[in-house]
Amino acid sequence: MTGKDDTGGEAMGVDPARLGDQQLLRELETLHRTRHDTLLHGSQDALDTHNTRTAQLEGEYLRRHPKRHVLAARTREGARGRGI
Repeated sequence: MTGKDDTGGEAMGVDPARLGDQQLLRELETLHRTRHDTLLHGSQDALDTHNTRTAQLEGEYLRRHPKRHVLAARTREGARGRGI
């Protein structure tokens, strides 16, 4: 869903807070899947929009799941243990 935001600019989809959990995950999966192509071949506007929307959706996910499971290997200490 697009339209105008409160400042008169283009809105970027549905407010993440209004998405159900499954919708939020689908939106995030789509953004993550298209990230590389946008970085390599998108205009600056497309990249800026992608960055903003990703931050909005990821922020909402983290707000909903502040105690999500974190793999030890995905921490700084875990990476040091692998010699990275």
